[in-house]
Amino acid sequence: MGICDGRVVIVTGAGRGIGREHALEFARQGAKVVVNDLGVSLAGEDTGESPGDQVVAEIAALGGEAVAHGADVADFAQAGELVQCALDTFGGLDAVVNNAGFVRDRMFFTTSEDEWDAVIRVHLKGHFATTRQACDYWRAQSKAGVTVDARIINTSSGAGLMGSVGQSAYSAAKAGIAALTLVQAAELGRYGVTANAIAPSARTRMTETVFADRMTAPEMGFDPNHPENIAPLVVWLASARSAHVTGRVFEIEGGMVSVADGWQHGTVHDEGRRLDPATIGPIIDRLLATAPAPAPVYGAS
Repeated sequence: MGICDGRVVIVTGAGRGIGREHALEFARQGAKVVVNDLGVSLAGEDTGESPGDQVVAEIAALGGEAVAHGADVADFAQAGELVQCALDTFGGLDAVVNNAGFVRDRMFFTTSEDEWDAVIRVHLKGHFATTRQACDYWRAQSKAGVTVDARIINTSSGAGLMGSVGQSAYSAAKAGIAALTLVQAAELGRYGVTANAIAPSARTRMTETVFADRMTAPEMGFDPNHPENIAPLVVWLASARSAHVTGRVFEIEGGMVSVADGWQHGTVHDEGRRLDPATIGPIIDRLLATAPAPAPVYGAS
Protein backbone atom coordinates (compact mmCIF):
# COMPACT_ATOMS: atom_id res chain seq x y z
CA MET A 1 0.00 0.00 0.00
CA GLY A 2 1.27 3.46 -0.90
CA ILE A 3 -0.05 6.96 -1.42
CA CYS A 4 -0.82 6.22 -5.09
CA ASP A 5 -2.26 2.76 -4.55
CA GLY A 6 -4.37 1.77 -7.56
CA ARG A 7 -3.83 4.99 -9.49
CA VAL A 8 -2.84 4.81 -13.15
CA VAL A 9 0.00 7.09 -14.20
CA ILE A 10 1.75 7.90 -17.48
CA VAL A 11 5.35 9.04 -17.12
CA THR A 12 6.96 10.31 -20.32
CA GLY A 13 10.70 10.06 -20.82
CA ALA A 14 10.72 7.38 -18.11
CA GLY A 15 13.53 5.22 -19.47
CA ARG A 16 16.37 7.08 -17.81
CA GLY A 17 17.26 9.73 -15.26
CA ILE A 18 14.54 11.63 -13.44
CA GLY A 19 11.71 9.94 -15.36
CA ARG A 20 12.98 6.47 -14.48
CA GLU A 21 13.08 7.39 -10.80
CA HIS A 22 9.52 8.73 -11.04
CA ALA A 23 8.31 5.45 -12.55
CA LEU A 24 10.03 3.31 -9.92
CA GLU A 25 8.72 5.39 -7.01
CA PHE A 26 5.21 5.34 -8.42
CA ALA A 27 5.41 1.55 -8.48
CA ARG A 28 6.64 1.47 -4.89
CA GLN A 29 3.68 3.65 -3.94
CA GLY A 30 1.18 1.29 -5.56
CA ALA A 31 0.56 2.99 -8.91
CA LYS A 32 0.18 1.22 -12.23
CA VAL A 33 2.66 2.85 -14.56
CA VAL A 34 2.79 3.44 -18.30
CA VAL A 35 6.50 3.87 -18.97
CA ASN A 36 6.95 6.02 -22.04
CA ASP A 37 10.35 6.44 -23.67
CA LEU A 38 11.37 6.89 -27.29
CA GLY A 39 14.93 5.71 -26.62
CA VAL A 40 16.72 8.73 -28.07
CA SER A 41 20.09 10.27 -27.30
CA LEU A 42 20.66 13.44 -25.29
CA ALA A 43 20.29 15.41 -28.56
CA GLY A 44 17.10 13.57 -29.55
CA GLU A 45 18.65 11.16 -32.07
CA ASP A 46 17.44 7.58 -32.44
CA THR A 47 19.64 5.08 -30.57
CA GLY A 48 17.71 1.89 -31.24
CA GLU A 49 17.53 1.24 -27.49
CA SER A 50 14.42 0.37 -25.48
CA PRO A 51 15.11 1.69 -21.97
CA GLY A 52 11.40 1.67 -21.18
CA ASP A 53 11.34 -2.12 -21.28
CA GLN A 54 14.16 -2.23 -18.75
CA VAL A 55 12.22 0.00 -16.36
CA VAL A 56 9.12 -2.18 -16.75
CA ALA A 57 11.25 -5.21 -15.82
CA GLU A 58 12.54 -3.37 -12.73
CA ILE A 59 8.98 -2.54 -11.70
CA ALA A 60 7.91 -6.14 -12.17
CA ALA A 61 10.80 -7.20 -9.94
CA LEU A 62 9.39 -4.87 -7.28
CA GLY A 63 6.04 -6.62 -7.58
CA GLY A 64 4.44 -3.71 -9.42
CA GLU A 65 2.46 -3.36 -12.63
CA ALA A 66 3.78 -1.47 -15.66
CA VAL A 67 3.72 -1.42 -19.43
CA ALA A 68 6.14 0.22 -21.86
CA HIS A 69 5.01 2.44 -24.73
CA GLY A 70 7.38 4.08 -27.20
CA ALA A 71 5.22 6.95 -28.43
CA ASP A 72 6.73 10.16 -29.70
CA VAL A 73 4.94 12.46 -27.25
CA ALA A 74 5.14 15.43 -29.62
CA ASP A 75 3.21 13.51 -32.30
CA PHE A 76 -0.46 14.18 -31.53
CA ALA A 77 -1.73 10.85 -32.85
CA GLN A 78 0.96 8.87 -31.04
CA ALA A 79 0.23 10.77 -27.83
CA GLY A 80 -3.37 9.62 -28.21
CA GLU A 81 -2.17 6.04 -28.58
CA LEU A 82 -0.15 6.47 -25.37
CA VAL A 83 -3.23 7.56 -23.45
CA GLN A 84 -5.26 4.75 -25.00
CA CYS A 85 -2.60 2.29 -23.85
CA ALA A 86 -3.25 3.33 -20.25
CA LEU A 87 -7.00 2.96 -20.70
CA ASP A 88 -6.77 -0.42 -22.47
CA THR A 89 -4.16 -1.88 -20.11
CA PHE A 90 -5.27 -0.57 -16.74
CA GLY A 91 -8.83 0.65 -17.32
CA GLY A 92 -8.31 4.31 -16.58
CA LEU A 93 -5.90 7.21 -16.18
CA ASP A 94 -5.34 9.34 -13.10
CA ALA A 95 -2.16 11.31 -13.79
CA VAL A 96 0.16 12.41 -16.57
CA VAL A 97 3.74 13.26 -15.68
CA ASN A 98 5.32 15.14 -18.58
CA ASN A 99 9.06 14.61 -18.32
CA ALA A 100 10.36 13.74 -21.82
CA GLY A 101 12.84 16.08 -23.44
CA PHE A 102 16.32 16.66 -24.76
CA VAL A 103 18.72 19.55 -25.26
CA ARG A 104 20.72 21.02 -28.11
CA ASP A 105 22.74 23.64 -26.31
CA ARG A 106 23.84 26.61 -28.37
CA MET A 107 24.36 30.30 -27.82
CA PHE A 108 21.35 32.13 -29.21
CA PHE A 109 23.36 33.64 -32.07
CA THR A 110 24.46 30.19 -33.30
CA THR A 111 21.16 28.31 -32.80
CA SER A 112 19.82 26.96 -36.08
CA GLU A 113 16.15 26.91 -37.00
CA ASP A 114 16.12 23.10 -36.91
CA GLU A 115 17.67 23.03 -33.44
CA TRP A 116 15.16 25.58 -32.17
CA ASP A 117 12.21 23.69 -33.65
CA ALA A 118 13.37 20.32 -32.30
CA VAL A 119 13.73 21.54 -28.71
CA ILE A 120 10.47 23.50 -28.71
CA ARG A 121 8.70 20.51 -30.25
CA VAL A 122 9.74 17.85 -27.75
CA HIS A 123 9.31 19.98 -24.64
CA LEU A 124 6.43 22.34 -25.35
CA LYS A 125 4.42 20.39 -27.90
CA GLY A 126 5.21 17.17 -26.06
CA HIS A 127 3.62 18.60 -22.93
CA PHE A 128 0.64 19.78 -24.96
CA ALA A 129 -0.05 16.65 -26.99
CA THR A 130 -0.05 14.01 -24.26
CA THR A 131 -2.01 16.10 -21.77
CA ARG A 132 -4.47 17.31 -24.39
CA GLN A 133 -5.28 13.71 -25.29
CA ALA A 134 -5.68 12.82 -21.61
CA CYS A 135 -8.02 15.76 -21.13
CA ASP A 136 -10.44 14.33 -23.69
CA TYR A 137 -10.83 11.29 -21.45
CA TRP A 138 -11.12 13.27 -18.20
CA ARG A 139 -13.67 15.73 -19.59
CA ALA A 140 -15.78 12.91 -21.01
CA GLN A 141 -15.71 11.16 -17.64
CA SER A 142 -16.69 14.35 -15.82
CA LYS A 143 -19.53 15.10 -18.24
CA ALA A 144 -20.79 11.54 -17.77
CA GLY A 145 -21.10 12.18 -14.05
CA VAL A 146 -18.00 10.27 -12.99
CA THR A 147 -15.99 11.92 -10.21
CA VAL A 148 -12.58 12.79 -11.65
CA ASP A 149 -9.55 13.25 -9.40
CA ALA A 150 -6.80 13.67 -11.99
CA ARG A 151 -3.37 15.25 -11.99
CA ILE A 152 -1.05 16.92 -14.48
CA ILE A 153 2.57 17.28 -13.41
CA ASN A 154 4.69 19.23 -15.88
CA THR A 155 8.45 19.61 -15.94
CA SER A 156 9.77 23.13 -16.24
CA SER A 157 13.31 24.07 -15.21
CA GLY A 158 15.36 26.72 -13.49
CA ALA A 159 16.33 27.64 -17.05
CA GLY A 160 12.67 28.35 -17.77
CA LEU A 161 12.23 30.43 -14.62
CA MET A 162 15.50 32.36 -14.67
CA GLY A 163 17.00 31.76 -18.13
CA SER A 164 20.24 29.95 -18.88
CA VAL A 165 23.14 31.08 -21.03
CA GLY A 166 23.63 28.75 -24.00
CA GLN A 167 20.11 27.33 -23.69
CA SER A 168 17.80 29.84 -25.34
CA ALA A 169 15.49 27.28 -26.97
CA TYR A 170 15.38 25.09 -23.87
CA SER A 171 14.76 28.11 -21.62
CA ALA A 172 11.98 29.39 -23.86
CA ALA A 173 10.30 25.97 -23.96
CA LYS A 174 10.52 25.52 -20.20
CA ALA A 175 9.17 29.03 -19.59
CA GLY A 176 6.27 28.18 -21.87
CA ILE A 177 5.62 25.04 -19.84
CA ALA A 178 5.41 27.06 -16.62
CA ALA A 179 2.83 29.40 -18.18
CA LEU A 180 0.95 26.47 -19.72
CA THR A 181 0.63 24.96 -16.25
CA LEU A 182 -1.09 28.08 -14.92
CA VAL A 183 -3.62 28.04 -17.74
CA GLN A 184 -4.28 24.31 -17.36
CA ALA A 185 -4.95 24.81 -13.65
CA ALA A 186 -7.39 27.65 -14.34
CA GLU A 187 -9.27 25.84 -17.10
CA LEU A 188 -9.39 22.24 -15.90
CA GLY A 189 -10.30 22.57 -12.24
CA ARG A 190 -14.00 22.36 -13.11
CA TYR A 191 -13.40 18.84 -14.42
CA GLY A 192 -11.55 17.60 -11.33
CA VAL A 193 -8.07 18.04 -12.79
CA THR A 194 -5.19 19.84 -11.07
CA ALA A 195 -2.02 21.03 -12.83
CA ASN A 196 1.33 21.77 -11.24
CA ALA A 197 4.92 21.94 -12.46
CA ILE A 198 8.34 21.18 -11.06
CA ALA A 199 11.67 22.83 -11.77
CA PRO A 200 14.09 20.08 -10.71
CA SER A 201 17.84 20.03 -10.32
CA ALA A 202 19.57 16.65 -10.43
CA ARG A 203 22.35 14.73 -12.13
CA THR A 204 21.09 13.60 -15.54
CA ARG A 205 22.39 13.38 -19.10
CA MET A 206 21.38 17.02 -19.47
CA THR A 207 23.30 18.32 -16.47
CA GLU A 208 26.23 16.02 -15.73
CA THR A 209 28.42 17.65 -18.40
CA VAL A 210 27.20 21.26 -18.46
CA PHE A 211 27.17 21.51 -14.66
CA ALA A 212 29.85 18.90 -13.99
CA ASP A 213 31.39 20.89 -11.12
CA ARG A 214 28.08 20.80 -9.24
CA MET A 215 26.88 17.30 -10.11
CA THR A 216 29.67 15.07 -8.76
CA ALA A 217 28.38 12.25 -6.57
CA PRO A 218 29.83 12.07 -3.03
CA GLU A 219 31.85 9.00 -2.10
CA MET A 220 29.45 8.26 0.73
CA GLY A 221 26.37 9.65 2.45
CA PHE A 222 23.43 11.53 0.99
CA ASP A 223 23.78 12.43 -2.68
CA PRO A 224 21.91 15.74 -3.18
CA ASN A 225 22.18 15.45 -6.96
CA HIS A 226 20.74 11.96 -7.39
CA PRO A 227 17.63 12.01 -9.62
CA GLU A 228 15.74 9.84 -7.13
CA ASN A 229 15.39 12.93 -4.92
CA ILE A 230 12.88 14.49 -7.32
CA ALA A 231 10.37 11.61 -7.29
CA PRO A 232 8.80 12.10 -3.82
CA LEU A 233 7.31 15.48 -4.73
CA VAL A 234 6.05 14.24 -8.10
CA VAL A 235 4.46 11.13 -6.61
CA TRP A 236 2.74 13.21 -3.92
CA LEU A 237 1.47 15.68 -6.52
CA ALA A 238 -0.02 12.76 -8.46
CA SER A 239 -1.74 11.33 -5.39
CA ALA A 240 -5.23 12.02 -4.09
CA ARG A 241 -3.62 13.89 -1.18
CA SER A 242 -2.68 16.89 -3.36
CA ALA A 243 -6.19 17.81 -4.53
CA HIS A 244 -5.94 21.23 -2.86
CA VAL A 245 -2.77 22.22 -4.77
CA THR A 246 -2.95 23.53 -8.32
CA GLY A 247 -1.34 26.18 -10.51
CA ARG A 248 1.99 26.02 -8.67
CA VAL A 249 5.59 25.63 -9.76
CA PHE A 250 7.93 23.93 -7.30
CA GLU A 251 11.71 24.04 -7.33
CA ILE A 252 13.26 20.87 -5.92
CA GLU A 253 16.86 19.78 -5.43
CA GLY A 254 18.21 17.16 -3.06
CA GLY A 255 16.22 17.45 0.15
CA MET A 256 15.12 21.05 -0.58
CA VAL A 257 11.77 22.12 -2.00
CA SER A 258 10.32 25.59 -2.49
CA VAL A 259 7.41 27.28 -4.22
CA ALA A 260 8.67 29.42 -7.10
CA ASP A 261 7.39 32.99 -6.95
CA GLY A 262 6.52 33.87 -10.54
CA TRP A 263 5.72 37.09 -12.30
CA GLN A 264 3.69 39.51 -10.17
CA HIS A 265 2.11 42.86 -11.01
CA GLY A 266 4.54 45.54 -9.88
CA THR A 267 4.23 49.17 -8.81
CA VAL A 268 2.14 51.21 -11.25
CA HIS A 269 2.57 54.79 -12.43
CA ASP A 270 -0.60 56.18 -13.99
CA GLU A 271 -0.11 59.37 -15.95
CA GLY A 272 -3.85 59.69 -16.54
CA ARG A 273 -3.22 60.31 -20.22
CA ARG A 274 -1.14 58.95 -23.08
CA LEU A 275 2.51 58.61 -22.07
CA ASP A 276 5.04 60.77 -23.91
CA PRO A 277 8.19 59.10 -25.32
CA ALA A 278 10.21 62.19 -24.40
CA THR A 279 9.25 62.07 -20.71
CA ILE A 280 8.70 58.40 -20.03
CA GLY A 281 12.38 57.77 -19.12
CA PRO A 282 12.27 59.23 -15.58
CA ILE A 283 9.03 57.34 -14.89
CA ILE A 284 10.66 54.04 -15.82
CA ASP A 285 13.69 54.91 -13.71
CA ARG A 286 11.48 55.53 -10.66
CA LEU A 287 9.64 52.25 -11.18
CA LEU A 288 12.89 50.33 -11.53
CA ALA A 289 14.27 51.94 -8.38
CA THR A 290 11.49 50.33 -6.32
CA ALA A 291 11.27 47.03 -8.20
CA PRO A 292 13.19 43.95 -7.00
CA ALA A 293 16.20 43.10 -9.13
CA PRO A 294 15.63 40.14 -11.44
CA ALA A 295 17.23 36.85 -10.44
CA PRO A 296 20.48 36.35 -12.36
CA VAL A 297 20.43 34.21 -15.48
CA TYR A 298 22.17 30.87 -14.96
CA GLY A 299 25.67 31.02 -16.42
CA ALA A 300 25.75 34.80 -16.75
CA SER A 301 28.97 36.49 -15.66
